[in-house]
Amino acid sequence: MTELLPLLLQGAWVTVQITFFGSLLAIVAALIGALGRLSPIKPLRWLAIVYIEVFRGSSLLVQLFWLYFVLPMPPFNIAMSAFNVAVIGLGLNIGSYGAEVLRGAIRSVHEGQYEACQALNMTAGQRLRRVILPQALLAAIPPGTNLLIELLKNTSLVSLITLSDLAFRARQLDQATLMTLEIFGLALVMYFVLAQIINLSMRTLERRLARGRMRGGMS
Repeated sequence: MTELLPLLLQGAWVTVQITFFGSLLAIVAALIGALGRLSPIKPLRWLAIVYIEVFRGSSLLVQLFWLYFVLPMPPFNIAMSAFNVAVIGLGLNIGSYGAEVLRGAIRSVHEGQYEACQALNMTAGQRLRRVILPQALLAAIPPGTNLLIELLKNTSLVSLITLSDLAFRARQLDQATLMTLEIFGLALVMYFVLAQIINLSMRTLERRLARGRMRGGMS
């Protein structure tokens, strides 16, 4: 196992990179998608709806295959590395779910907050940036954490577009050594540890945002 562990760790490092960059893209896509859904401008609202429904309503595996195998063909002729496809596919897929979570969180902010902002003559941008989004993000963290963990678990699909992630390394080593229990036991532990890191990080962020909100309210 001392010889197999470094190979599993190499796969785990690929999984960590995909999860990190995919999470960043998912957060940005969720924010843009949520604001698009709430926009009074119809073309922006419809673009956001199309993005959300397409990525929520179709299989992630098909989306990865489409990005990796179909886009390089005419008339698109857009070729990307397997790593970029994994980050973009996972990020946009999870971001579509996150957009609905964030939209619900924004709508959950009490109407009195909007009225107070109007009374202070805040612009729409100031109202969103200073009052609405901080409260909405705090409310969106728990379901958002679940989505980021889901993104981590979905990285196991990227082996089907030739990436040597943790799941790929585990299957490869299992076929070579037949040490199924030991290899997949280690892989399970690694996925669990990575999921707990995401969970603890988001809980820490939630506590800090909550303390900042309390200080802001007291001041």
